[in-house]
Amino acid sequence: MRRGFFFKLLACFLLVIATATITLDFAIRSAWQLSLQQEIQRALIEKTKLFAERVKTDHQSGLQLLVEEEAAAANARATVIDQSGKVLADSQADAGALENHASRPEFVTALHGGVGIARRWSSTVRMPLLYVAVPVPEGAVRMAYSLASVQQTTAIVHRSLLAGSAVAVLMAMVLAAIISEFVVKRLRRIVRFAERIAEGDLSARIAETSTDEVASVATALDRTARQLESGFAALQTSRKQLETLLNSMQEAVIAVDGEGNALWVNGRMQRLVGSGVRIGAPVVQTVRDPNFLTAIREAITQKQLCVTRATALLPGRVFQITAAPMPPAGAVAVLHDLSDVERVEKTRRDFIANVSHELRTPLTSVQGYAETLLDSPAAEDVSTREFLEIIVKNAGRMCRLTEDLLVLARVESGEQRFRLQPVSAAELLQEAAKSFALIAQDAGVNLIVDQTLPDSVMGDSGALHQVLSNLIRNAINYGHHGERVLIGAERSGELVEFYVRDFGPGIGSEHLPRLFERFYRVDKARSRESGGTGLGLAIVKHIVRAHGGEVHAESQLGHGSTFYFTIPLAAVEVASASAVPAAEGGPIE
Repeated sequence: MRRGFFFKLLACFLLVIATATITLDFAIRSAWQLSLQQEIQRALIEKTKLFAERVKTDHQSGLQLLVEEEAAAANARATVIDQSGKVLADSQADAGALENHASRPEFVTALHGGVGIARRWSSTVRMPLLYVAVPVPEGAVRMAYSLASVQQTTAIVHRSLLAGSAVAVLMAMVLAAIISEFVVKRLRRIVRFAERIAEGDLSARIAETSTDEVASVATALDRTARQLESGFAALQTSRKQLETLLNSMQEAVIAVDGEGNALWVNGRMQRLVGSGVRIGAPVVQTVRDPNFLTAIREAITQKQLCVTRATALLPGRVFQITAAPMPPAGAVAVLHDLSDVERVEKTRRDFIANVSHELRTPLTSVQGYAETLLDSPAAEDVSTREFLEIIVKNAGRMCRLTEDLLVLARVESGEQRFRLQPVSAAELLQEAAKSFALIAQDAGVNLIVDQTLPDSVMGDSGALHQVLSNLIRNAINYGHHGERVLIGAERSGELVEFYVRDFGPGIGSEHLPRLFERFYRVDKARSRESGGTGLGLAIVKHIVRAHGGEVHAESQLGHGSTFYFTIPLAAVEVASASAVPAAEGGPIE
């Protein structure tokens, strides 16, 4: 570094010195020459004027003697010329051998009464001369001074300037070495400091007492190191807190990069996988569950949340996997153990199914015997008949309740299998309207097929008929004050949306989110009077979801209610039939 900086600094010095030398050479030499020539010219003019005065006044000395004396005194060439341009006397040449000077510019100017000045090369003396001519009676006198001395003086100045430049270059080299060594030492400290920071030593510090630019750089780097250390410490603390939090979770957590390699796992995940998850290795090497791997892959590639279930991680255990994309590339998955919940839920469903099954026979017997007693002479007594009717009514309600519980248990558990096949939406609506025509007429309600479609849906006709039946029965029972119920279907993308609309009193908005919960009633007293079990909408929800659809309700007090459910189009299902075969089984009883 020192050599490179030294040569760069020396090059800068040399460039400055060379520029200054060239500038001074041109400026000083030109100014020197001009000043010297002007001084010589002034002196020569004065000497020429004195020469002219002597020529005018000295009539005793001959012209040749006169020009020689004046030339020696002025250290210049002296010449006397008549008005025709003929040289009468010259201090350095034979006057008779010289050519006529009538055309010489200085002589022409002098003949007109002025002081003639000219510079040119003299072929007589073989050098550049400065000529000054002054008028005298019947001619002019002229003196010429050699300019060779000016060139010699300028050359001496030029050589002195070059010598000074050479000395300056030597001094510049010394200064460059000293300054570069000083600066390089400071830069080396900064480089060593930066290398320590790059190696991860954020405790490194550098102090500078100067106020120049290098010190500013060092101060800025030092401040940056302090901020990095503070930020990294906060990041480490936050990371440790996060690791502690994640390790204390009962759920297993794993993070992977965009290539599917494990980045981090918590303790629960490590314990979950018998061989342990190796950080930096592909997660597929230790976790072989296909649903888990698919969820991770979809979260990475599609950049969206993916929720699925995994049953192959541990024998007998069921996990809900929630995989979310992690910037810039990767995913984080949380595995929630549903085994206990599933076991409790299965126990609950089995209990309900068993109890309902066991209650079916005695309830049927109670209802049958009560109906037999109603037809016997013992029922002629008014009080006895009233009691028997109450028994029949409640026994029937209990029978319907047990039937609904059994249906709901089978649907929730997946025990009930549906035979999925193309079913005409129009036929479903027409059959439902025909089945409830008499019931609607007795209730004073006009049941209308409002809108239909030629499309077919992929579903179990018996199960879908039960969905429509439950919704239509509710609309007749709770919305009969509107005097009409509309049923229909319309296309919604790749789905068919069925609806059942009544014009009764409507349902409050606070009840809508819980309508499809089991045993939930908006008006409990009215529901019991109508013989409802509180399970109809729950059955509707589970059947629709088993068909790949969704159900929801919209209502406004005083304006009736509308129940919607969606079923996939048959064309969509047939297109994917090779991937997902239809379930087999009979309709719901």
